[in-house]
Amino acid sequence: MAVVGHVEWVQFARVEHVPRAGEVVHASEPFEEPAGGGAVAAVQLTRLAGEATLITALGGDEPGGHSRERLAELGVELRAANVEFPTRRAVTLLDDQGERTILTLGRRLDPPAELVADALGEGASFEGIYFTAGGAEALRCARAAARVLTASPRAVHALGHGVEIDALILSNRDEYEVGIAAGVEHEADMVVRTEGSRGGSYQRRRADPRRWEGSAPPGPVVDGYGCGDSFAAGLTFALAAGMQLEAALALAARCGAVCATGHGPYERQLRSQDL
Repeated sequence: MAVVGHVEWVQFARVEHVPRAGEVVHASEPFEEPAGGGAVAAVQLTRLAGEATLITALGGDEPGGHSRERLAELGVELRAANVEFPTRRAVTLLDDQGERTILTLGRRLDPPAELVADALGEGASFEGIYFTAGGAEALRCARAAARVLTASPRAVHALGHGVEIDALILSNRDEYEVGIAAGVEHEADMVVRTEGSRGGSYQRRRADPRRWEGSAPPGPVVDGYGCGDSFAAGLTFALAAGMQLEAALALAARCGAVCATGHGPYERQLRSQDL
């Protein structure tokens, strides 16, 4: 299993509510993690499959170094290019309703095509790859190496160039992702639209859309950060494992629901022993 995607060094803090314009609120329980769609999905895949590779880019700065160390602690096999730009940072506010609000700082670092080609080059074979960031050539390399290839609309630079993917996975509540998907969904064999705890819908080519039900969290909801990325990783894993689609969606929904019961993306994620 592999992820081609991005990493952000994220500072998390809890607030009663997201501040209104001009308001000052006190944040508590601060902590920091390497996160972003690529990192969260890679950790979830590692916990489901036993191992997973993350192909990404990091700056040669302190957040980049901390990201390398922490992802190694979490068991991810990291293939990261050193780039001249700073590692992207983010601030995530977690409110009392379990919602997360994210402010990103700096440019997203896409893994360079040369690194992706080297990691997924001739002879490489992966059961499943999830693609969140990179260019069209990187996506072509992933397609050639993967039996099952899934992608996020956040990989906007790679999509729209005629590379066929097995599933495009997006949040139906995210206007940006919905807008991108509208222009590229013809490249996907299936489009999967999540709607949080309500489940979501999927549509195969030339078929009517169908729905699946959400999964009840196995405990109180703590925060929503990483739930969508955990869902995407879970679906990629399940499809690569050959599960029927309904069962694959159910497993992915469990991944999202379990993640919602932990502080940050990694405290609670579904593991292989939970299957």
